[in-house]
Amino acid sequence: MKQVHNEKENQTIISEFLLLGLPIHPEMKAPFYALFLSMYLTTVLGNMLIILLIHVDSHLHTPMYLFLSNLSFSDICFSSVTIPKLLVNMQSKKPAIAYPGCLTQMYFFLFFADLESFLLVAMAYDRYVAICYPLHYTVMMSPKLCSSLVVLSWVLTAFHALLHTLLMSRLSFCVNNIIPHFFCDMSALLKLACSDTRINELVIFVMGGLILVVPFLLIITSYARIISSILRVPSVRGIRKAFSTCGSHLSVVSLFYGTVIGLYLCPSTNNSTVKETVMSIMYTVVTPMLNPFIYSLRNKDMKGAFRKLLAARKFPSL
Repeated sequence: MKQVHNEKENQTIISEFLLLGLPIHPEMKAPFYALFLSMYLTTVLGNMLIILLIHVDSHLHTPMYLFLSNLSFSDICFSSVTIPKLLVNMQSKKPAIAYPGCLTQMYFFLFFADLESFLLVAMAYDRYVAICYPLHYTVMMSPKLCSSLVVLSWVLTAFHALLHTLLMSRLSFCVNNIIPHFFCDMSALLKLACSDTRINELVIFVMGGLILVVPFLLIITSYARIISSILRVPSVRGIRKAFSTCGSHLSVVSLFYGTVIGLYLCPSTNNSTVKETVMSIMYTVVTPMLNPFIYSLRNKDMKGAFRKLLAARKFPSL
């Protein structure tokens, strides 16, 4: 453990952290390594395929797929912030991360988690307008509005992540440098700090409410309006359409927001390390991997674009 002595305060300041990683037995490392590697590759390849299809097929140059391509890019980056480091540490005898690297990982983790939150709201609003106001869709979801929503999402998330990172950088970390997690999680770092963390905790609660709870409520409201609009025409077809439109989306939304809100806004002293790790894996690994299947591979337009791409490869124009 690298240490820097501060004579003024006569205490040891941490310059690196040790990530304990997953709470598993040593003999289980190889199977878990293979599992997480396959999940990461599935996430990257699946989301890259989505971005490629949206880029090459002009029929997919619509607001919905603009948001989806940004979500896919965000998912790739979100997974890449934590999983490669986890895989490296699983093969390392000393799973260390330098203090600046820890803060950098925390910044980008918050950035892409927040970005996913905002993009999910934009996608829910897009579906709400498309189903509830189909005749006014092109006017309400103008290219200018869509671009503004995407840019606003990137800017707000950048400032929010920077705020938490700067507040974390002012804290002192003494003696204990062991993080019982597989990445530099904000709540885990706060537990190690030997200085006053009340401001950090207050900002997490207040900003967390704005960044997580408000978007979550907007998404739920959008899908409730969608279901209400469809069910006004009582038919089996209408009910099926409601569930096919909202069921899969809401399952991923609930998985993502449920675990994040449970971890950061409703923390419990009874939460074990294993429970927190499992909840973190759900939204850092599982959700980004599921999104391509939920939002695209079950989508007729995406399937059509995929078939066109395969046909173009099979019979290239001379």
